[in-house]
Amino acid sequence: MTVVSSKEFVSNDGKYFDMALNEQVFVKRGNNIFHITCSNMNIKEQAILEPDDDLRTAITKEEFKAKAHGIIHNFFANR
Repeated sequence: MTVVSSKEFVSNDGKYFDMALNEQVFVKRGNNIFHITCSNMNIKEQAILEPDDDLRTAITKEEFKAKAHGIIHNFFANR
């Protein structure tokens, strides 16, 4: 495990990305610590997520628009 400052990481980012292939690398910035991880998947593969509860309860843009119009209409009708 390696912990470096953000300044050190920026100065030698390639070194720490290479290290992250074999060990945990953490970057400390202020009170926050960031964990550098390596994935063999490309970004497009990572963007394809399994459905979860948030997705199951999501509404379409059209449904949102209809509900928003109704709320706005009721708001101004009651004034």
